[in-house]
Amino acid sequence: MIKRQLAEKLTVLAKQFPVIALLGPRQSGKTTLSKEIFKDYNYVSLEELDQRDFAKTDPKGFLKTHSNSHGLIIDEVQHVPELLSYIQTIVDETQKPGSFILTGSQNLLINQDVSQTLAGRVAILTLLPLSIQELKQSNILPDSLDEAIFNGFYPRIHAQQISPDDWYASYVQTYVERDVRQIQNVSDLSVFRRFMKLCAGRVGQILHVKSLADDCGVSPSTVNVWLSLLEASFIVFLLRPHFRNFNKRLIKMPKLYFYDVGLASHLLDIKSPKDVTSHFAKGGLFESMVLSDLLKGQLNKGHLPNIYFWRDKTHLEIDCIIEDGQNLTPLEIKAGQTLSHEYFSALAKWAKLAGHAPSKGILVYGGDQSQTRKEGQVVSWRNLGEGVA
Repeated sequence: MIKRQLAEKLTVLAKQFPVIALLGPRQSGKTTLSKEIFKDYNYVSLEELDQRDFAKTDPKGFLKTHSNSHGLIIDEVQHVPELLSYIQTIVDETQKPGSFILTGSQNLLINQDVSQTLAGRVAILTLLPLSIQELKQSNILPDSLDEAIFNGFYPRIHAQQISPDDWYASYVQTYVERDVRQIQNVSDLSVFRRFMKLCAGRVGQILHVKSLADDCGVSPSTVNVWLSLLEASFIVFLLRPHFRNFNKRLIKMPKLYFYDVGLASHLLDIKSPKDVTSHFAKGGLFESMVLSDLLKGQLNKGHLPNIYFWRDKTHLEIDCIIEDGQNLTPLEIKAGQTLSHEYFSALAKWAKLAGHAPSKGILVYGGDQSQTRKEGQVVSWRNLGEGVA
């Protein structure tokens, strides 16, 4: 089993809270991690229709049947959100830490129900696919950047050496035909698939809803609903612009990224690592990989994400601003494997506007060597997660 960095935080919080909600996309490893840490717990999956029906028709009987002295793992609990009020009653009576581990792959639906019903009783964690550091520590990090982008970071691809193209094809089909229909009534799934492909083609770009709607042949309101759906199921995330303007007008629209770069590559019909090398979206895909990895680093520690981008009306842009209280760290992302002085240009301009020392900036690039320069810290993509958080 690949060691997951979230395990430490999950173990600690289970000793403090009666309920843990472990959220994340399908196949990110939630069930495997839960079973590994909580070996003595009973386990039940609400993906199984008979168990789902049992939970819906007799929630008290369901919980009594499956409970034991250690605790209970309930997988994909979003299928029966009514269980949460009954769980609340049990934990209020017992006051026992770590009584329930709930997993879910639909973020917005679960978070809303959990936060309202189990307020003060639940710790919410998010498990995304593997991080670069997790692959590196398990000695299975791909040799090349293009291979890493093509493979993506879902555990099963690496643990079982499955062809990424085959795995993602199955993943998309399952997601579109099952989850999309469960969350949202999408009448034409072929149009929704085209919408996902169009989103992949815009990875790393400013989100223009009307343009996306026009290209897809649907209304802007439909695009907004579908984007919320992709966000809710951990397919895409929107990176918001940072608010501090340094006396310049800032752009207000978010940028579009995928939680998993391998999925985005599949949607772009990339068939091999060689295809990545000259692909028009390589820069955006690399940005998506880096930013997703930053999110993983924060979420694996139980922290809320604190990353943004910065762009003013003159098109001066910083790919990422990491906010830590009043401290801001600018981070530029370049897919090139050879360092160029031009890579530091935006960092230098931003540092001058912000009154920051240029040496505090970070450049993440597609090469293999990390180094410290007067223009800023240079970090190889291979070393993400080691000092960059």
